[in-house]
Amino acid sequence: MIDQLSPMTATGVRTPAMAGTTPVSGPSHLARAGAGGEVASADFGAALGKLITEAADVVRSAEATSILGVKGQASVQEVVESVLAAEQTLQAAIAIRDKVTAAYLELSRMAI
Repeated sequence: MIDQLSPMTATGVRTPAMAGTTPVSGPSHLARAGAGGEVASADFGAALGKLITEAADVVRSAEATSILGVKGQASVQEVVESVLAAEQTLQAAIAIRDKVTAAYLELSRMAI
């Protein structure tokens, strides 16, 4: 998912590390071209569900790596990397939750 948001240089030229990625420009990134040139709108619920599933997978992977580390089957570096990835994922999930909650509260305060 993050690969879709690859940065571009100031001149708009992608670096070799970004080869094969497509730049995101304007609101058109919210739609994907389907077979035959059809455009399907992105489903926010599906995208959020996929994000939650991926976050849970990262946390499960970190937990499994930690258990392997306790058993002596994984190096300390692998354990630290997986735990830091899980921490970063959890912080992102909390930030998204906070933004969604704030948006909901703002909408509930609107006069109809």
